[in-house]
Amino acid sequence: MKNISFILVLLLASTTVAFAQERSDLMGPEYKNYKSWEHESTPTTVAVESNKEQLTGPEYKNKKAWEDSATDKEYILVTVGTERSKLKGPAYKNYKPWRENN
Repeated sequence: MKNISFILVLLLASTTVAFAQERSDLMGPEYKNYKSWEHESTPTTVAVESNKEQLTGPEYKNKKAWEDSATDKEYILVTVGTERSKLKGPAYKNYKPWRENN
């Protein structure tokens, strides 16, 4: 019984490690010297809860997950990896996402 559970844990760990990285085709010096800005990447869209309640202290500790009502949640779609990823130097440092003329 111990051998079977040990083998299952090893299989689970190996599959987790195998699918953890996106650039698995690169090995050795190619992986070390990979330059992400030289390759085109697709933007990623992430859903973020907009009206999330900020609790701290005992209120956060005693909050029950099942007491949240799922109907009043609002989500905002945020796209990651578009304009700012193309900027370099001071333009990247001084990027202001709230301005519309970027």
